[in-house]
Amino acid sequence: MSDLLIENGRLVDPSQGIDRPARLLIVGGVVAAIDPSDADIPEGCQRIDATGCIVAPGLVDLGVELREPGSEEDETIQSGSDAALAGGFTSILCTANTEPVIDSPGAVEFVRQKAARANGVRVHVIGCLSRQREGEQMAELGLLAEAGAVAFSDAPRPIANDALLKRSLDYCRMLNRVIFDIPEIPELAENGVMHEGQVSLTLGLRGLPTEAEDLAVARDVRLAEATAGRLHVGPVSTMGAVDMIRRVKSREIAVTASVCPHNLCLLDTELRSYDSRFKVHPPLRSVRHVEMLREAVADGTIDAIQSGHRPRSREKKMNDLDLAPFGAATLETTLSTVSKFMIDNGILTWSAAIDRLSTAPARIASIPGGTLAVGSLGDVVVIDPNATWRVDAAEFRSNCISSPLDGHELSSRVTHTIVGGVVRFQA
Repeated sequence: MSDLLIENGRLVDPSQGIDRPARLLIVGGVVAAIDPSDADIPEGCQRIDATGCIVAPGLVDLGVELREPGSEEDETIQSGSDAALAGGFTSILCTANTEPVIDSPGAVEFVRQKAARANGVRVHVIGCLSRQREGEQMAELGLLAEAGAVAFSDAPRPIANDALLKRSLDYCRMLNRVIFDIPEIPELAENGVMHEGQVSLTLGLRGLPTEAEDLAVARDVRLAEATAGRLHVGPVSTMGAVDMIRRVKSREIAVTASVCPHNLCLLDTELRSYDSRFKVHPPLRSVRHVEMLREAVADGTIDAIQSGHRPRSREKKMNDLDLAPFGAATLETTLSTVSKFMIDNGILTWSAAIDRLSTAPARIASIPGGTLAVGSLGDVVVIDPNATWRVDAAEFRSNCISSPLDGHELSSRVTHTIVGGVVRFQA
């Protein structure tokens, strides 16, 4: 660990209500001071000139598929870590859909050891909620928690078993762990390719109806209310889901929600190209859903923005649209997508955007991060808000080069990603 001073930047930290020019001092891997005196700066301290840039807590992602072990052609822990750093993330939660799945302490330890060797982003493990992710019997949640799992989920599979979810919510209260559920009724969504609507009808593609998500969210929040368990639903994509979440939050039920950045800016009309890079899950919806999602992020109904990073190899995504898997590489474009479509349009301030991308996700997952308070981890992202760039997925650090934003001109770009006071990425 080296001592680091970031100066001449605009410090944005929603956890402390800070948005002003300030210097940030990191000593021994933790935040030592904001606006330190010259006498407090250690001799030989490394300096970063952040003139014209925003200095913020490192971004935190609530669900990243790293695909290792088992599907290294899609992504590895190393390549996923590199992609996360390039996108400004300092902590990510790794989903359990590996081969073998993460339903044992040994599987948790494997990911943690590989992440430590990657020497990049902090990787927190989401353990399976059910054994083998089969949705029938509860996994050994206590042992998984002891091994370091910070949350439980069968994602990207929804938790279809009502009784299992209810028992798990009850049990996880004792473990103080959150359950993540991707809300979908499998029977309604079976073999769906895209949002069910006028465009899917015209294209002759099987649709994913909004009711599949709406009904699942309704069940999820009702069980969360009944058990007083901690539940996170998302990513969500429909007006009905937003309406349900807004209503239960008004009753102070402990439910949180997230959305993917591409669901805030792209429409189902993109599928007219039959290009599989637009085949993502949740699917791109119609304009009315997008507008409602934007409003929900702005007013806090949706707590967090998560990347939705589901990498798949070029060979898999080159299949016909109905056969190609859902998925895309999004870690490296998430921040810039939010900047372009939410901040530049006046929907979010920079402080609100950092809250949704960093402070809120860290709070939801109960992991360190999301703040630059004195004594907190020295995890920082430095952002040039005046930069513009055109997305070229072929240049991604991820193994996956399929991106729904490929070719788009986005605003803002990460210049430095700092983990524990060490610069892990520099543009």
